[in-house]
Amino acid sequence: MTRNRASLAYVSDDAARKITYKKRKKGLAKKVSELITLCGIQACAVIFSSYESKPEVWPDSSEAQQVITRFQNTYARDETRNLNQESFTRQRIAKVSAQLKKQRKENSKKEMNLAMFQCAEGGSMDDEAMVDPDELDSLAQENINIINNKMHEFI
Repeated sequence: MTRNRASLAYVSDDAARKITYKKRKKGLAKKVSELITLCGIQACAVIFSSYESKPEVWPDSSEAQQVITRFQNTYARDETRNLNQESFTRQRIAKVSAQLKKQRKENSKKEMNLAMFQCAEGGSMDDEAMVDPDELDSLAQENINIINNKMHEFI
């Protein structure tokens, strides 16, 4: 059986609001305690209320101060590690540019392979292929070396 959703609305009756506040505060302290126990973490709760002159701190002020100090130190250290949007974008552009350069090189190699095999079948070099003869020679030598290595594997 599912529970009905509680409506989140301001409690207009002062007495009922104070009772609700005390119940929720107790539940919040219990949840923080469960987090600390079950997950083995450091946690604290600071509750500011119109019912109390000072904020209520759980578990106690000294432990909460340690947790808050540790959080602030960690946050300051992580802040220097985190990137701002501009540097993130620059890094991403550099990475994508490198990928594009690699893909263009791969495409060029495939075009030269295609042109080389078309020539080997008796076709002619298309003007569209715009293949650099030195690169074509290098690719042909590379393919010959691959074939020779495969032949030596079978022997």
